[in-house]
Amino acid sequence: MSFSAVIFDFFGTLTPSTPAGIWDEHAARSAAPLGIPKQQWRRTLDDSFPERAMGTLGDLPQTIRALAQRCGVDPDDEALTAATAARLASQRELFVLRDDALDTLERLRRDGFRIGVLSDCTIELAQTWPALPLAHLVDTVVLSCQEGRRKPDPELFRQVARELDTPTGECLYVGDGGGDELSGATAQGMTAVMLRAGDWATNDTHAREDGWPGPCFPTLSHVVSAARDPSLITA
Repeated sequence: MSFSAVIFDFFGTLTPSTPAGIWDEHAARSAAPLGIPKQQWRRTLDDSFPERAMGTLGDLPQTIRALAQRCGVDPDDEALTAATAARLASQRELFVLRDDALDTLERLRRDGFRIGVLSDCTIELAQTWPALPLAHLVDTVVLSCQEGRRKPDPELFRQVARELDTPTGECLYVGDGGGDELSGATAQGMTAVMLRAGDWATNDTHAREDGWPGPCFPTLSHVVSAARDPSLITA
């Protein structure tokens, strides 16, 4: 077995984990301009994640308006603009990368590996992606909100492999396990590894494979060695 490409999850993998308290704080920021109680807004955001992650609610202002209306509020333009700005700013704080992320991607590129990112995400990441410091290091990015599908939909894994021009059997997939992604990648013939970093236990994410029986790495830096020498990947 040898690899030609490495595919990364984004949140909790290339970025640090996000504890529940951070989500609470961020929800409070965008709830305030709308006059919606922060806990009600947080629940509405959580409940709507499947829709938002598949892009079914429209752009960010349309999404904020639709969710506010579910809370019984029809925001005026000023409130909507302020809430949208607060939401985008707080989400962008979550796009900060792990300390070893850029170095890992640069080393993989120097070694000739193609690099993909496959993320269950909402419109804020799609809007910000071109400006992120890793964008130029990634050969293809597949975002659920643009594809109308969520992990572990088989087509997402097949699509990212196609865009990398790489058979799924030559792809190493690395993720924290959210969205049943590791099982999904494995089912499509990829080799899947969980990134179980020191902050893994604090991550507040959807449908994480906490009982993943396969191989785990404690840092992104381990991915480079494993891509070079697949025999290092052991459960």
